[in-house]
Order: sequence, then C-alpha cells, then structure tokens
Amino acid sequence: MSIQGYANQFVCDLVAYEPGKPVEETARELGLDPSQIIKLASNENPFGPSPLAKEAMTKALDEAHIYPDGGAWKLRNAIAEKYGVEMGNVVLGNGSNEIIELMCHCFLRPGAALIAAEHAFVVYKLMATLFGADYVEVPDPEFVHDLEAMADAITPETRLVFVANPNNPTGTLVGQEAIDRFVERLPEHVVAVFDEAYHEFLSDAPDTVKYVREGRNVVVMRTFSKAQGLAALRIGFGLAPKAIADVLHKARQPFNANAIAQAGALAAIEDEAHVRKTVENNEAGLAYYHEEFTKRGLQYVPSVANFVLVEVGDGDRVFAEMLKKGVIVRAMRSYKLPGWVRISVGTPEQNRRCLVVLDEILAG
Repeated sequence: MSIQGYANQFVCDLVAYEPGKPVEETARELGLDPSQIIKLASNENPFGPSPLAKEAMTKALDEAHIYPDGGAWKLRNAIAEKYGVEMGNVVLGNGSNEIIELMCHCFLRPGAALIAAEHAFVVYKLMATLFGADYVEVPDPEFVHDLEAMADAITPETRLVFVANPNNPTGTLVGQEAIDRFVERLPEHVVAVFDEAYHEFLSDAPDTVKYVREGRNVVVMRTFSKAQGLAALRIGFGLAPKAIADVLHKARQPFNANAIAQAGALAAIEDEAHVRKTVENNEAGLAYYHEEFTKRGLQYVPSVANFVLVEVGDGDRVFAEMLKKGVIVRAMRSYKLPGWVRISVGTPEQNRRCLVVLDEILAG
C-alpha cells in the first residue's frame, strides 16, 4: 500500500486551494518578460507596500536573528487602540487565513457544522472538511449573503457561521440592518465570523466590532494584505471577545506572527496616506470596469471591494488566453462559476491593458 493509503482519506480527496498564478511562474512557462506581465488575479495592492512599512521592515532586519515578541505587545496594542477594544481582544494570525483555521481548530469536530454562503471564500469549505465537520452552503441570491436564510440554517450542531463582507469573489456587501437582525438571532452555541479583508475599501462600512465590545459571540477578521499592501508578510488579525480570544491563543503556534511582519504592520497602521491613495485609485478603477463592462454588454456583479466578477462565457479559456498575452486574471470554476473570471483593480494603465486583451480574446 502506498503512503496515501495511510493518510486521512478526507484530506486526500480535497482539492487544494489554488492561488492566483505568480508572475515569475507565468514568465518561466510561457517565455515572457516578467516586467511585461500584469497580475490582476489576487486582489493585491497595485501600489505595493506602505512606504512606512518598508522602512520599518528594513530596520527590523537587523534583529532577524532574534525570535519575535510571541505576544506581539506593540502591534496588538496599536490594533486595539485603533478599533476601540482591549489588547486581550486581539489575536494575530499568519494572514487572516490563520484566524479561519484557529476558529476551526477551536470549534469544529466531526458532527459539528460550519455555515457559509454558496459563493463564499473556498477556504471555509476546505477548513471544515479538514476538521471532519459538515459544510452547509446557503444560496446567495444575486450573489449577496442571505443572512436570514443562514440564520434559518442553524441547528444544534452548528458551531460557526462565516460571513465574508465584502464577499470574495463577488464583491457584494451586506448592510448594517441585516447584520443586526442576524446577530440578534444567534444562539449561544454559535460563533459568527465576519471576514472583512476588504473593509478599508468601503465608504459606508457596517460596524461589526461593536459586537466584540458587547461580548457577543462574534469574531471580526481583518488583514494587512490588501489596502496596506503587505500580502507577502502574511499578517492579519481577529477581534474577539476575550473568552474567545483566549481559546484562540491556546490553538495558535508560538511566534505565528514574525518580527518583520509585526514591524511592517505596526508602521502601516499609521500610513493613512498610502491607504487613502489606494482607496481613491480603487474607486476610480471600479467605476471604470463597471462602465466598460456595461458598454460591452458583459454581465458583472457591481463590487465594493477591489475586484470585479464578470461573465465571459468560458472562464478557463479566457484565463488561459489572457495569460499567454501576459495578463493574469482568476478563473472561477472552483467557485462553481465556470463562465466567469475575477479581475482585480490595478493602476489605470493596467486596467486599460486588461480590457484591451480581454476584448481581443472575446473577439477571437
């Protein structure tokens, strides 16, 4: 018997998460000049990292031989001050993805259930499966979370409900009133997790942190990967009532937030100018894509995040053909949307080039 025969079958049967195709890999495979490739597949910041963060990280390299502060006292205090909570409410993760995993470590087991929307972030399903829990998908009409239906789906076995807001890959948002009604319906054995990776791009963001301050069974996840441009550092955080945060800390690995990432994130909190520049560019880019897709008669989902989901007929083909021309987008078959691609907002020049290439492919 091969070694796979001794591995957990439910792990072997999983389809691994597939990230956006890297620029260097694309260049190697297709013989392209890396400098001529644009990547609009992973919702990254087209302006790069916060300049203040770059400076702080460079200084932090001088002490790269020393283990990081395992409790991340400075960064957790800075986050707590920014969001009006206590340091004990803040849990750092190796990207906010680790907070997802920590929640599953702490609350899922065989027989338990995790609820999410039908077109939500695929990692939720992956994590539920890894922990032997049931994964319950609730339809999302018009690609928007139906929180009433998600609350209706809660059973005595439910432990977690994930709400991505704005949602990836649809870019849609659930408003404050719907969230308030949903939280009021939560039974005491269920934790609601609001995944808010794109929070900074919102002009009128719902307030979910208030539930943490109230001690509700609510966890709010944020990240430094998007607006602050620190995706390579893998640094994110969860805001949670202290009782939940204490449990999460028991499950996390020691030193899960490295010192360079802590230094970069701490400086990025203060770099409001970089975030403002990023958000303004994103607003213009979304408007541009929405207008141009409308002109072309392409169906798309109006987005409030930093990407747009657009129907192109055959997402895999369009992805592959655009890749050959040095433009990387994201095919959506893994989200049960084989006719769609997701396009991140880049610089104005990148956005224009993306549409030129898309037009060429669709015309062919």
